[in-house]
Order: sequence, then structure tokens, then C-alpha cells
Amino acid sequence: MAKKQTIFFNNQPRIISSYSIAGPKEKYSVFAPYFDLVLKNDLWDCSSYEMTERKMLEHVIFNAIERAKLSPQDIDALICGDLLNQIISSSFAARKFDVTYIGLFGACSTMAESLAVGACLVDGGYFDKVACATASHFSSVERQFRMPLELGTQRPPTAQWTVTGGGCSIVSNKGVGPKITVATFGKVADYNVTDANNMGAAMAPAAMSTLLAHFENTKTTPDDYDLIVSGDLGKLGAEILVDLMEYHGYKLGQNYMDCGHCIYTNGQHTFMGGSGCGCSALMLNSYLIQKIREKEYKKVLFMATGALLSTTSSFQGESIPSIAHAIVIEN
Repeated sequence: MAKKQTIFFNNQPRIISSYSIAGPKEKYSVFAPYFDLVLKNDLWDCSSYEMTERKMLEHVIFNAIERAKLSPQDIDALICGDLLNQIISSSFAARKFDVTYIGLFGACSTMAESLAVGACLVDGGYFDKVACATASHFSSVERQFRMPLELGTQRPPTAQWTVTGGGCSIVSNKGVGPKITVATFGKVADYNVTDANNMGAAMAPAAMSTLLAHFENTKTTPDDYDLIVSGDLGKLGAEILVDLMEYHGYKLGQNYMDCGHCIYTNGQHTFMGGSGCGCSALMLNSYLIQKIREKEYKKVLFMATGALLSTTSSFQGESIPSIAHAIVIEN
């Protein structure tokens, strides 16, 4: 059943397996004990950072499938995306798996978007098992969206640090695991932010838009959730979102957290925190899923945010349109 932007799943597909991977900087995160694999170096025996990112995706997809006691041949579709041009990490990784491939570009919202799309396909009975995945790599993303690392360009205080990490969830209508009960698809929001080093300010209005739609469509409030998680707004963006929601009559309290804000420690000098589609993917497929399985959190609203810009649009002076998608995960 659908109501405007929100879909209520009749069969409530389950996340039967998940797997996460993190980079060497992320191993200092307070959430590191929950990560399945932490890389010892940025290249991981590859000749380029782009190849490393692809290898990361291949690894999380294969291991999430294996953890579900399945083989790639048991998967009906791979739903995947990333930040690089033409989503090459996802498309090239898909060559390793002889399964139907659905490539998505939602920027940093891709983890929530892939799970929402996957849940729709499974709930409707079109597929039995789908793999939903994404990843990002600090060095490949910096080279594409900002400046080559070798230039040593100074980072402004509003900047965030692209997370080297990723994750994959296996969604199925058969098996045991947390269930996806609701999905709210976002609308593009653009408040004329043009600074590519201020992603939090650009994405916060999109997060607000999706949360308002979700609460209105589901007739819920923030108090109905054990935890509300945004993707990578970072410290500044999360503060803006709290203010925007309070203006509209919704108070985000102690049960709200942002993956980008909390994934790094203050001593890691990441300014506003983490970003990248690997940020929320890493947190969801490690810490969050484990806590939901342990019933510490029984009902979680997971919302990933994405800035839909490119280097070309930035150089042409365009503002930054953004998007946010949300799903409800329950035990």
C-alpha cells in the first residue's frame, strides 16, 4: 500500500544478512569493533584507488551472500550504486556476479535507496532474494569531486571526510532477520547552496523534506522510534536538520544520530565528520543491524542523504540539489 511518498510493505521483507568493510582511518572509530573487515592500507593490493573501491564492493557483496548461506546463483538481483562517474565501481563489480543488475545513483543516499527499491521488488513477489550494496573510497572520491590529494589543498572548516567503507544487505521474503516495514522516497530539494565543501547545509533541507513526508504519511512522531538515523549530514548538517524540524513542530531528541557526525572521533581532524555513500552503508551493516538483531533497538528510521552534484555542475556555478530516502527497520 502506498500513500503519497511512502510505501507500507504488506509482507515486510527481511534483512537476512549483512556485511561491512572499512578503511584504515575508520579503524579508529568507536564503532570499529562492529566492522566485519578493516583494510590495512588504502590500496588493498590494487594499482589504483578506483580498483580498490570496486574490490571493496565485490567483497561485501560476496560475503553478505555467503553469510546468508547462499551462493551468487541464489540471488535474483544486485541493486548497487556508488559515487564515481557512470557508477563504475558498481557496474564493474557486477561483472563478477552472473545476476540481474540494477544500477542506482543516489549519491550518498544509495544505501537507503537500494534497500527501499529492493524491498519493493521482494514485497511485490517479483524477486525472492536481492543484494543491496554501496561503497565509497576517500581517495577516489576526492580526486573526482574536489582536488587531487597530491595538491595538498587546504580543507575549509565546513568540509567532511569521505568514508572509505561500504556494506551489503541481503533482502528476502524468506529467512530470519530485521524486517523492512516502510519506505519513504524523497523529493529533490535545492536551497541554492553552491559550496561543494558544505555538503551538510546542502543536504539538510532534503532530509527535512523526507522526514516531514514520512511523519505525515505514517502518522508517527520522532518519539515512535527507538532511533532515527541520518546518513552523512555531519555535525553542521545535523544541527541544521534539528533546527529545521523543530521549526516545523518535530523535536529530534536523544534518539537522533547522524552517521557522518559520529563515525569519526574528534581527534581525527575530519572537521564536520564523515560523508560518502560508504558512511551510512558501513554504519547500517555493522553497528545498527547488530543492535537491531540484539533488540537494543526495536524500531529504527534509517534515512540516507545524497548531494546530486558533479564537478561539471560545480564549475558552472550550479547549486547543489539533494535527496533523502528513508526506511523503517524493525525487529
